[in-house]
Amino acid sequence: MADQIAGKGRDDLVVSDADGQHLRRTRVSTGSRSWFRTALRAAELEPMALHDLRHTAASLAISSGANVKAVQRMLGHASAAMTLDLYADLFDDDLDDVAMRLHAAVSASDLGKAWGSQDIGE
Repeated sequence: MADQIAGKGRDDLVVSDADGQHLRRTRVSTGSRSWFRTALRAAELEPMALHDLRHTAASLAISSGANVKAVQRMLGHASAAMTLDLYADLFDDDLDDVAMRLHAAVSASDLGKAWGSQDIGE
């Protein structure tokens, strides 16, 4: 994508025709009328479905540390449960991160000792 955006302004189209305009549906050598397939060929990218970009965006957001509520809003899902149903496997690394942070927090303070030594009646 870096080649596609080189020299373009903030409001310029990433994939455009030679004049910088929106791609129009045109028949190409394979007979395709899809603007997306035309754009993929022009960018010399592998064929993919347009919806694959949505999954890629979700995966990139999750891997960059976005929480499930942020990803839910980004994708327009009705609930965080729906987002987790689709992308739960991408959040698996979060469990290890939470465990390491909890261990570090308890090790760095007397918090664990204070809780364990309190009388129930107090």
